[in-house]
Amino acid sequence: MKTILQIFLWLVSIGLGFMIYNSVNGPIKFNKVKQERFSKVISSLKDIRNSQEAYKTANGRYAKDFNTLISFVDTGNYIITQQRDSSFLEYDKHFGIDMLREVRIIDTLGTVSVKDSLFKKDDRFKSMMNVPFAANGEKFEMKAAIIEKAGYKAPVFEAKIGKDVVLHDQPKALLARENSQINVDEVNGNVIKVGSLTEVSTSGNWPSIYDKRNDL
Repeated sequence: MKTILQIFLWLVSIGLGFMIYNSVNGPIKFNKVKQERFSKVISSLKDIRNSQEAYKTANGRYAKDFNTLISFVDTGNYIITQQRDSSFLEYDKHFGIDMLREVRIIDTLGTVSVKDSLFKKDDRFKSMMNVPFAANGEKFEMKAAIIEKAGYKAPVFEAKIGKDVVLHDQPKALLARENSQINVDEVNGNVIKVGSLTEVSTSGNWPSIYDKRNDL
């Protein structure tokens, strides 16, 4: 009986030690995985934002779907312009004299490929709709609209994905805690997103640490 009791106590000790190890090491491993995956997802969202901003420059609004956006990046061009100030004398009937008029002249210098400008020789824009690390080929949800703010109609867009898609294989308890994050140093809420359908903004909901990490 004494031997059996000793074996039992050893097993209990090993089990408790394993539980303590997981309680400490589990969140550490989770945060490492989270930061690696979020960095990739945010990098893709930045590509979407840059492409959308280029589309808006050329079309005055944002693209509503990825097929339109990707086609634009692949074949579209920026118009390169140069502004310069000029002046001339013009007869003013009211004063009966020549008056100096100042104008701003916009010269068209040429065009440059959107693809070359944003992505150089990289063709990753063709798959920017795909969510990194998604288990079932999920794609970013993207919408565009026109909203009214302070009496003006403004184009807006939003692209997002749920954290549960990116962290699908992580412990449920840690994922639930992540989805309820409210911290200036974290991606708040249960989605990672860029842009907004209610505000005139192209910002992402991630902290600046992910900008620094992606720029390395």
